[in-house]
Amino acid sequence: MSVPVEKGQSPWQDAWHRLSRNKAAMLGLWFLVVIVLLCFIGPLLPFVKSPTVINLDNPGAGPSAVHWFGTDQLGRDLFARVLYGGQVSLLVGIVATGVAVAIGLVYGAVSGYVGGKLDDLMMRIVDILFALPFLVLVILFSLVVDKPASEVTEWVIKTTGWSRDKVAPITTLMPLFIAIGSIGWLTIARIVRAQVMTFKHQEFVEAARSLGLGHGRILFRHILPNVIGPIIVYTTLAVPGIMLLESVLSFLGLGVRPPNSSWGILIKEGADRMETNTWLLLFPALFFSSTLFALNFLGDGLRDALDPRSSKD
Repeated sequence: MSVPVEKGQSPWQDAWHRLSRNKAAMLGLWFLVVIVLLCFIGPLLPFVKSPTVINLDNPGAGPSAVHWFGTDQLGRDLFARVLYGGQVSLLVGIVATGVAVAIGLVYGAVSGYVGGKLDDLMMRIVDILFALPFLVLVILFSLVVDKPASEVTEWVIKTTGWSRDKVAPITTLMPLFIAIGSIGWLTIARIVRAQVMTFKHQEFVEAARSLGLGHGRILFRHILPNVIGPIIVYTTLAVPGIMLLESVLSFLGLGVRPPNSSWGILIKEGADRMETNTWLLLFPALFFSSTLFALNFLGDGLRDALDPRSSKD
């Protein structure tokens, strides 16, 4: 009589099992799914009005059956502007954070693994960049890449035949993506470096070296998977911060440009009129703060679920 063999779980299945038992993390995950679907699919629904149509006969109207979130100072539907603004804020937060994490991950991993004089040189470069005004660097960098982004806009319009109204809202954000992502990698580089320096002398790394594995494979296949927890947590916390930074740049005229909007711009406009039109601040701030809480809950849950040192139940 053969003994049945219990089928094992992959590390990702094991991580999902731990994550699914974390109620706060799952609540944050499903809330983010709803927000993304609402922002990217909601505007396609027929009852959602255009966010750019101005109606000076109905400015500053309160929430009603016609305008669920009311209207702004130019009579534009606030519900539509919140949805479209969410597209921009989420894209900027996710794409720019992805660029920053990719750069910081490679830079910090190489610095921590190689060590020695190269590590000292790479970290002194990070210290110098940390000492420079972050916002000024982003502004200067965005100005440098603004012209190439305009050329990309014209090329896409010419190649695809799409209208400028469809292409420009995305391509005009490219300087913002590149600028924030290219400057915002400094913190993640330090985090990854510290984690790599901790793991590179562990027994499993020595075992990999004894098997004759190359440095690149050891670093990216054996060490980096062990630092994914802190990286995920940092990423979920960096997205809201970058969304706030985008609102500052947009206010200075270097980010999202009218008639497009983002949650940051809507919050700024609402704050200027909160004494007379409370809803202009309430609804964008509610969407933004709820997304922030969801990202924090999900980040904590992912940290616990993806930690390879967690004991298997």
